[in-house]
Formats: sequence, structure tokens, C-alpha cells
Amino acid sequence: MLKKSLALLQLEAAESGTGTLKRSLGGVSLIAIGIGVIIGAGLFSLTGIAAANNAGPAVTLSFLVAAIGCAFSALCYAEFASMVPVAGSAYTYSYATMGELFAWIIGWDLILEYSVGAATVAISWSQYLVKVLDKFNLHIPPQLVMSPFETAKLADGAVVSGVVNVPAMLIVLAITAIIIRGTQGSAWFNALVVTLKVAVVLVFIALGWKYIDPSNYQPYIPQNTGKFGEFGWSGILRGAGVVFFVFIGFDIVATMAQETKNPQKNMPIGIIGSLLVCTVLFVLFGHVLTGVANYKEFKDSAAPVAIAIEKTPFGWLSSAIIIAILIGYTSVILVDLMGQSRVFFSMSKDGLLPKVFAEVHPIFRTPHKSNLLLGAFISLFAGFVPIKVVGEMTSIGTLLAFVMVCLGILIMRKKEPNAPRGFRTPWVPVVPILGILTCVLMMVSLPEETWWRLAVWLAIGLAIYFGYGKKHSKLGREAAAETPVSS
Repeated sequence: MLKKSLALLQLEAAESGTGTLKRSLGGVSLIAIGIGVIIGAGLFSLTGIAAANNAGPAVTLSFLVAAIGCAFSALCYAEFASMVPVAGSAYTYSYATMGELFAWIIGWDLILEYSVGAATVAISWSQYLVKVLDKFNLHIPPQLVMSPFETAKLADGAVVSGVVNVPAMLIVLAITAIIIRGTQGSAWFNALVVTLKVAVVLVFIALGWKYIDPSNYQPYIPQNTGKFGEFGWSGILRGAGVVFFVFIGFDIVATMAQETKNPQKNMPIGIIGSLLVCTVLFVLFGHVLTGVANYKEFKDSAAPVAIAIEKTPFGWLSSAIIIAILIGYTSVILVDLMGQSRVFFSMSKDGLLPKVFAEVHPIFRTPHKSNLLLGAFISLFAGFVPIKVVGEMTSIGTLLAFVMVCLGILIMRKKEPNAPRGFRTPWVPVVPILGILTCVLMMVSLPEETWWRLAVWLAIGLAIYFGYGKKHSKLGREAAAETPVSS
């Protein structure tokens, strides 16, 4: 099976000048990128769901368990990113350890997650924008915030059909324009967005702390109902599974490796730093949320923060939270689009996708044609496909990538034990094995339809690989050229 050697990948990482991505990101920028995608609207909804249905006030412990599970994979990502600082993340790592076919599967899998994820978030962004504008008595015609396959009932009882979700399309195109201008500009924009939404989380924690009622923490770990996952210690574990998906996103930092200054040092800082910062914020957020209001009040509520705010004199915070969610979605779209285009860039450079995806802008030094094509495709998807068809994004693809990266560390430690590493995953093989077990457990717990969706997408990808990618593979052609022809 064709594999990329570590030496070849390190040569690619050392490339500079025309036709290469511009190195402009430092450790702080990478941490901001990680926080930007990790802190999304999920924090404001999943925390209450996990508390009400699974863990009670001990949702803080659920966050810690989930963070530990993510940390196993994060440590493995950090080692790979310091060894092989090139764009592509798990795709590139799989190419070096398990071969081209597995690399294609992971790359194609990541494309699905980033594409559908960005479209889904854009549609939700549009819905929250409508809510914000309504507060200022500004109204967008409902036909222009729905796909052609959706209908809405107006106040007078009339039913209207959607035409196109204009805000969803515009936000994708606007973010695409920012990304094309360069990763440094994107990083500054993302840093501003992250600062704003982290500020809202900190304000909620600071103001809510004064109104914590200690009786809401009694009992801190509610007694199990007799059913696994409903409170007690099993509830904490099930709650960890619920909030686990709030953490996912730090892996996108690894796709920025080829645009990072001193990646051997800064990639581990970005990956592990973003996870640590978010863990602290999430634990404090869960502590205040379940202290200000009783966890039972969050039952069947998609807006638990609004319930908690009612217990305080700060009614204005409710509007601030909606704005924070809107801002949070914006940064998630940005990082999804950035991450996806970098995976495309790497796959195209390897010949597995058309070379247009590997072309770099002569001034901005970004994969601009890749950005334009993907931005146009995703904007059309967001504008004309209903959110119920796009579906609730799950993390099966990301978890699969986590498994491959953890497995890759085990393989690389055996095959390349003396290769230079800017960061070393501690306690190998324990950490990678625990990472694999944790991720597989999370994958098994996902709904059956999620597996079917992944299977169909991978089948399409394999058809493209054997029909195009394998024939145009740069590594495959080089191997064929070196093979002597028998007489």
C-alpha cells in the first residue's frame, strides 16, 4: 500500500515561497481558532440538556470526563502536528501511517463533516439573525429565510412557502471572502469574534455567581433512577457523552499547520491550549447554570440559559446570549471553511483531487479557487436545502479521524521511534489506546442513521478514488516510474 514517508512530509513542510501557504499564525492565534470552533451554540443548550436528563448539578463532572476523553486524542494530534507540520491534519497523518486508501477515506470523511457542518450552522445562523432583528422591529420576509421545501405560518394564519435562505447564503459568501484575503486576516477576525463570545460567557459566570442558591446543588449527584444514564455515576458518564460534542473542534487547529510560524512549538500550544481554556470555561459555566436555577427546570428546554437569567435581575443578558450564539455560529462557519479548504489543498497536491484545489493566490497565498468553489457550493446548499434534510450534525466523522490519529501514533512510535518530535505524547501506548477506546465508545452510541449516512458518503468517495484519485495519485505515479518494466 502506498505510504508517504516521514522525510517526504517534512520536505513538504519546509517548502516556502510562491505556490505555498503563508506562515502567519502564532500560538495565540491557534488557541483562538480552536476556541472559535469549540465554543458554539451547543454550550448554551447541551449543558442544560445533560443536567436535566443525565447528571444534575454534576454536569460539571461530565465536562471534566468529556475533556479527559478529548485530551487523549488532543495529545496524539499535538505529536503528529509537531512531527508533520503540513496542511491536511488527520488526512496527512493517515497517509504517513496507514497508506493512501485510508488517507483518502479520512480526507473524504472530513470533507463531509466540514461541508454539511458549515451549511447547517449557516442555516441556524439565519434563524438566530431573524430573532435578533425582530427585537429591533426589523423583519425579513419569511420567504427569504427558508428553502423552497419549507413553509411558515404567518400571524394572520396564512401559509407561505420559502424561496431561498438569503442570510444563510450571504454569511457563507462573506466568510469565504474573509478567508481568501489571508489566514492572518481571518485570524484577526476570528480573534475578535472569540473575544466577544468568551466575554458573554464570562459575564454570565461573573454576574450569575452572586445569585447561586446552594440548595440547588443538593444532591450534587442525584440518585440513579434505576436506569443507566439517568443520574448517579452512570448519568455523569452519559452526560459526558452528550457534552463531548461541545468540545469537538480542536482538531481543526491541526489543518492550519502549514500556515503556522514555528509549528513544532505552536501547534501543540494551539491544540492543547484551546482544549484547556474551554474546559475551564465549560466547568464554570455549568456550575453557575445549575446553581442559579434547579437542574429540573431545564427539562425539555432548548434555552436553559434564559431560564437561569430569569432568576437574576439581568434580563438584558437574554438578548446578549442570543447575540453570543449568533457570533459563535459565525466563528464556527469560518473555521469549518478554513479547515475544509486546507484538507482539499492537501488532497489536491497529492493528485487525489483536481489540481485546481491546490492553486494558491499570488498575493494572499491562500487556496482561493478552493475557497471560491467550496464557498459557492456550501452557500447553495445552505440557501436551498432545509435544515431537516441537512440534518443534525453528529461527530462520527471526527471521531473516526480521532481513532485514526491515535492509531497512527502507535504505528509511528514503532516504525519511527527516533524521528524528531517537537512534542511527545506522554504515556504511550496507554494514552493512544484510551483515546481509541473512548472514541469508539462514542461512535457506537450514535444513532443508526448516522452510520448509514457515513457509509453512503464513503461509498461515493471510494468510487471517486478508484475512478480518479488512484489514477492521478502523485505518489502512485512516482512509484510506477521507479518500477522497472519486465521484458
